[in-house]
Amino acid sequence: MSAARDPRSALVERAIDHLAEHGTTDLTLRGLAAGLGTSHRMLIYHFGSKDGLLVAVAREMERRQLAALAALREAPGADAGQVMRGMYRHLHDPALAPYMRLFFELYGRALRADEATRPMLAGVVESWLEPLVEFVTAAGVPPDEAAADARLCLAVARGLALDWLATGDDAALDAAAERFFTGLEQRWRDADRN
Repeated sequence: MSAARDPRSALVERAIDHLAEHGTTDLTLRGLAAGLGTSHRMLIYHFGSKDGLLVAVAREMERRQLAALAALREAPGADAGQVMRGMYRHLHDPALAPYMRLFFELYGRALRADEATRPMLAGVVESWLEPLVEFVTAAGVPPDEAAADARLCLAVARGLALDWLATGDDAALDAAAERFFTGLEQRWRDADRN
C-alpha cells in the first residue's frame, strides 16, 4: 500500500519532515499534531503515543537508508569500493543533514534509557548487519571475518556522519573516509588472494 493511501505512513512521512526541521525538544503530542495538520487523537490511534510516533519515524529513516544501500549495491557494475564511496556521499548530502540530526537526536534519547523510545534500538544495528555481511562477503571477505567488518563499516559510517554534523569539515572527513576505504579494500584484496 502506498503512503498516499495509508494514513499511518503518510503521518510518518510528514512527521519526518516536521521533526527534521523542528527537532524533538519540548515536543508535545498536541503541538506535533498541529504541525502535522492532524489531531492528537489521530496520532494516538495510529501510534499509541508521541513516543510511538518517534519510534516509527526512526524506523522509517533507517528503512530509507537501507534502501539507499540496496540501490547502490544493485547498480550495474558497482564494485565494493564504489558502493562504499557512494553510500558515504549519500550520507554526506547536505539535503540529508536535517534528517541525520534527527536520527542522532532520537538515537540519543533511546540510549538514555528513555523507556518510551528504547524500542527504536531494536534493530538499529542488527538491521544493517545482514545486508552489510552479504556485501562484505561478496567483496571476498571470508565469512568468519565478514560480521566484524560489517559492524566496523556501520560504526565508521555513523561516526563519520556524526563528525560531519558536528564539524562540517568536509576535507578532513573525505580524507579520513578515503583512508578507511582504501585500507579496507586492500585488506579485502589480500584476503581474497589467500
